[in-house]
Amino acid sequence: MTILYIRDVPEAVAATLKERAAAQGTSLSSYVAAELARIAARPTNEDVAARLRARDRAEGPSRAEIVAAVENSRP
Repeated sequence: MTILYIRDVPEAVAATLKERAAAQGTSLSSYVAAELARIAARPTNEDVAARLRARDRAEGPSRAEIVAAVENSRP
């Protein structure tokens, strides 16, 4: 496991994180490690865009149908 040291964390942020960790009954280190793991597991915007570009769009609504649906949804 890697050890991370984070500097210059504002007091208000540290206090909020400590409160959240205590509310979950865990240490600050465990809480922050879990939050970092959750953040790291999320795909980046570039990953999402690449997946969308790679999708087969042969099926689904046409561009004209999408435009019509948007126009029909406006008040």
